[in-house]
Parts: sequence; structure tokens; C-alpha cells
Amino acid sequence: MAKIQLNMITQRSIEEGAAMEKGKTNPDYFTACSICEMNPEDMKKAGVWKNTNVRVTSECGSVIVKAIVPTQFVPPGLAHIRQGVWANQVVPPRTQSTGTPQYSGFLVTIEPAVEERIKTALELVQGSVGLWKKE
Repeated sequence: MAKIQLNMITQRSIEEGAAMEKGKTNPDYFTACSICEMNPEDMKKAGVWKNTNVRVTSECGSVIVKAIVPTQFVPPGLAHIRQGVWANQVVPPRTQSTGTPQYSGFLVTIEPAVEERIKTALELVQGSVGLWKKE
């Protein structure tokens, strides 16, 4: 199975902000934030089709999200997950003494995960603190 290593950035977006106003368990928030934007050439190298699930893994965790063609400029070598529950699964806790985690500029490995299900925000948050019961 193919995989690719990319530099990850996480950022706020209008879609994420609007969906967050409805609540993090709202389907609009899921649609807006459980995605990874990748350059089409990088998608090809990783063996990933648009709108299919991928596993994004960093030094501190992994998450399943949907790979999409960018809605904004994403150059080769870069991947983007909108800030939120899904991005937080892979963001390193390093703060460089600022008190803010390293939301951008960290390496991730991205690989196809077509058979994997994207977890809801509630599943991810409860799973992070040991409250989610596995299926």
C-alpha cells in the first residue's frame, strides 16, 4: 500500500467557524473539519483518490479523515486539516514555550484507509480521555 510523508498545517476556515457555531456534534462540523486537503500530485503519489478516507499519522497519534482536492492553494509537499477535533489527534504538544501547541509545520504520513470509518467528534474526544467504549 502506498503512503507519503508531507508537512502538515492546521488552520481555521470560514466553513469550520460557521459549523462550530452550530456545535461540534453537528453534522456540518463533521463535514467541515474531518477532511485533509492535499495537492492532487501528492494524492496520486500516495495512491489516494479524492473523497476517500486516509490515515494521517504524526509522531503523537493518528486519525482517519477524508482526502479532498484543495479548496485553497496547497502546494506539493503540504497537507492541510482544518483546526478542530480531527486535527488535534495529530498535533504535537510542543509549545516552544508559547503555551500553544505546534499547529503547523510537522511531519505526517498519509496512507489510504478506504475501509476505515471516520470517527465523530464525540468519539474522538471521549476516546482521548478513555471514556469511549470500543464497538
